[in-house]
Amino acid sequence: MLSKKLLNNSIDYLKEQGFEEPEIGIVLGTGLGQLVDHITDQKIAHYNNIPSFPLATVEFHTGKLIYGELAGKKVVVMQGRFHLYEGYDFIDITYPIRVMHGLGIKKLLVSNAAGAVNLEMKKGDLMLIEDHINLQGGSPLALKNIAEFGDRFTDMSAPYDASMNATIKKLAATNGIVLHQGVYASVVGPQLETRAEYRMIKMLGADAVGMSTVPEVIVANHLKLPVSAISVLTDECDPDHLEPVSVTDIINTANKAQPQLVTLFQGVIESL
Repeated sequence: MLSKKLLNNSIDYLKEQGFEEPEIGIVLGTGLGQLVDHITDQKIAHYNNIPSFPLATVEFHTGKLIYGELAGKKVVVMQGRFHLYEGYDFIDITYPIRVMHGLGIKKLLVSNAAGAVNLEMKKGDLMLIEDHINLQGGSPLALKNIAEFGDRFTDMSAPYDASMNATIKKLAATNGIVLHQGVYASVVGPQLETRAEYRMIKMLGADAVGMSTVPEVIVANHLKLPVSAISVLTDECDPDHLEPVSVTDIINTANKAQPQLVTLFQGVIESL
């Protein structure tokens, strides 16, 4: 069960480690860790040392919080996130968002690797998420004691921050970065989708599909924390010409797109 005592244990520990008044929280997705190379005066807390924190189990997620300065702002970066497909529940997945909020962040940036369902979007492109579809079969707010942490019936009419999104679009145009805008569908995984499932997801109105992000965004809205999210499109999900894709391919594509994501995240952070 989510409790303020557990949250305070995590927050107090991180403050003792020097995580003082971060302004912006960042969640890095699969294969998108290069941003941390640009953080100065780093302080690192491994998940297994933080009281009450879940542990990352996926081999390509490193499992640590990194605090420091990026683009002139104090940031705390979650390098290694949690997923339903690892056996975690929604409380575990979103616990770090509540911890970062408790540390003091005022904005949240999220990245992920996703498959392009809209075939006008190509492998290696970026997509700014403007809305989402929750296909994970649950909610991080479906708790008996959720009223202790905020309104039970959280409004989701505009889950992504319009101001930050506008800044990100301008930065992409200025820097010649292909940045689509679209709807992200979040599924459980870990298996990739069948041809029929890709057709269904497209019919539902999604442009991209992945296995993360939506729970974190729901909790950010619950906390009234402005959030923006970008997907790196790592494969093209054409049900009529579907080819096998490996996790290695996904990570390699994400790695190639990282410099563009870094440019956008640094730019929006500098503007805040």
